[in-house]
Amino acid sequence: MRLDIPLQSWEHQLLTWAQEPLQSLKLSHQVKADSELLDLAYEHCAEMTRYHSKTFYLASSLLPHDKRRAVRALYAFCRVTDDLVDRNDGADALELLDKWQTKVSSHYPDGSDMVALAWADARARYQIPAGYAEQLIQGVRRDVHQQRYTTFADLAEYSYGVASTVGLMAMYIIGFEDEAAVPYAVKLGVALQLTNILRDVGEDWRAGRLYLPQDELEQFGLSEADIANGVNDSRWQAFMDFQIARNRQLYAEAEAGIAMLNADGRFAIAAAAGLYRAILDDIEARRGDIFAYRAHVSTIGKLRRLPRIWFGSMKSI
Repeated sequence: MRLDIPLQSWEHQLLTWAQEPLQSLKLSHQVKADSELLDLAYEHCAEMTRYHSKTFYLASSLLPHDKRRAVRALYAFCRVTDDLVDRNDGADALELLDKWQTKVSSHYPDGSDMVALAWADARARYQIPAGYAEQLIQGVRRDVHQQRYTTFADLAEYSYGVASTVGLMAMYIIGFEDEAAVPYAVKLGVALQLTNILRDVGEDWRAGRLYLPQDELEQFGLSEADIANGVNDSRWQAFMDFQIARNRQLYAEAEAGIAMLNADGRFAIAAAAGLYRAILDDIEARRGDIFAYRAHVSTIGKLRRLPRIWFGSMKSI
């Protein structure tokens, strides 16, 4: 049974974008590469995933072998894309993104780049629409020229580019019933990105970026000076309570989409969502103090949550 997904005004543009790549090119051939080289490429992506995101690595380990490899290739593709902007300035970052987009759009990778090779194989095997990868690169490109967001709707559009697109590509790897799953993947991507934003306010500020909606900061009597000074008073705590409540609601509304995925991938996606959602508990427990402490969930905490997440992912909706 499908549930009607509640739509808010900011979601309409995101869903329009999500529909566009469904008509874009899907590679229909297998990538021609030496099997040993391809195995090395996938292993390289797995190591990148393990190093950069223990949560994603754990969640992806719950997938069957081939899907696990493909999802980690997707992660590595996203990681390289993100790093091109984070580690380079302005025009250099844009030039590198252009070259990267050309490389990862090739139907015939030469094997000189392990991530590009594994990603080309993964998107061919799982018929991932090329438009989603293009949208992700364009979303990351925004970080070069935009460091502030006026409203939550603006922030949601950014989150679609850098996160919902990832969920939509992962959906093709996992497998899904039909396009009714798309709005749920979009909403889950926004929820995951918002969790990242709330966790990383201090780190992003030091990098010159502030992803919190400007109008909502103003509503709670906060300014950029408060962010710069790491203020954690009653205004900030009320602001964070508001952000966390909305973030949890997004996770709750996205949850119905998990039942639309192939059975062998539901647990992995539910785990990724559930473990990220638990970061909000840590932020809340520390009364929103994300300036002196980076919220996280310990390995033991993750393992303790998995049985409950598994049970929930197996329910039919």
